Amino acid sequence: MKLVVAVSGASGAPYARRLLDFLAEHGPAHGVGADVVFTTTGKQVWAQEIGGAPRHPFPTWSNHDFTAPFASGSAQYDAMVVIPCSSGQLARIAYGLSVDLVGRAADVMLKEKRRLVLVLRETPISLVHARAITQVVEAGAVVMPASPSFYSGPKTVEALVDTVVARVLDRLGLPNDLMTRWTGLSPRAPEPVEEP
Repeated sequence: MKLVVAVSGASGAPYARRLLDFLAEHGPAHGVGADVVFTTTGKQVWAQEIGGAPRHPFPTWSNHDFTAPFASGSAQYDAMVVIPCSSGQLARIAYGLSVDLVGRAADVMLKEKRRLVLVLRETPISLVHARAITQVVEAGAVVMPASPSFYSGPKTVEALVDTVVARVLDRLGLPNDLMTRWTGLSPRAPEPVEEP
């Protein structure tokens, strides 16, 4: 699998870092390679929320470098994740405004009918956001709000982050055990029936 990971300027850099760490550790075993692109604001948010420059073993492209291979459908990349995805980036993708490499790569994914996962980090959602979400979902993308789950009993912030990243990996078809999966509740014993 050839994957594009884009990091845009919404709060949520720990989600991107966890995904990149997972791909660096487990990607080769699953035949997954990744190319990375940061928006300018994505780098700023990373520095604020994580500190320092991003470190990972993947090729990283300038957000204005349209010579990147995934700027063309002929390169046959399999999937793209924008994590986190700002509402502005989602709207630009929804309406085909390919003003930067992130937008162009997402446009390529949609036109080539490839997997595009947008991990939205915005709340509350305005009508403008809702309409853009509808537009991009109708075009074939998957919009996943970064909504951590609690049923697995996470005890740390990192464990909460894992509940989101696990679901992203699921959408990509990559096996992972980042969180405890829901198996249902044990059936309760029937209530005793009182005799009249």
